[in-house]
Amino acid sequence: MRRIAAVLGAAGLVALSIAAALARGERPGRFDYYTLVLSWSPTYCASDQGRDDRQQCGGRRRYDFVVHGLWPQFERGWPESCPVEDGFVPDRRIDAMLDIMPSKRLVIHEWRKHGSCSGLGQQGYFDATRALFSRVRVPARYITPADTIVTTPDQLVRDFLSTNRWLGADAISVQCGNARDRARLDEIRLCFTKGLEPRPCGANEHRACRARQLVMPPVR
Repeated sequence: MRRIAAVLGAAGLVALSIAAALARGERPGRFDYYTLVLSWSPTYCASDQGRDDRQQCGGRRRYDFVVHGLWPQFERGWPESCPVEDGFVPDRRIDAMLDIMPSKRLVIHEWRKHGSCSGLGQQGYFDATRALFSRVRVPARYITPADTIVTTPDQLVRDFLSTNRWLGADAISVQCGNARDRARLDEIRLCFTKGLEPRPCGANEHRACRARQLVMPPVR
């Protein structure tokens, strides 16, 4: 009886979550643009959360830029946790993404919170994520650096533009800590239309890194 009650309780929570999303007007496919979020893995792995993430930060492979997620966005704000039937992510699909999203927990979270609002379905969402990541060329300077890189937000953008001439500066947003003098790079965000073409970022990305110096810990 307890097990039945637990199942019914979980089903009730799911129903409430779907009802809440519908009440907010959030439905799959209703958004304005995508943001491809690329995290600097060494910064994450140096954080308290990253130290406990053995999959991304404790294995033999060391990562530089990895996919945090592909986020459907409104011009201001964003939808999240849209009601979909395929909330469960099978292991085969998770395993297929681990080379660019090196955390099972992350793959599941990104689908449920962000991918569910894409309107693409699970496979379509992860295919779009991989297609965009494969299209972006990371500048050689940032590929598995053995030493700390000290640069500026503007220089990081220029470096990405030099190897990705199909992007525009207004399609790139650099995110870092709150320090104004010297801050670690958290992530770089690239904005795309629903058709996966570059476009200017919206208000969500306007709060960009304002640090004078940008620090990128080395890949260890």
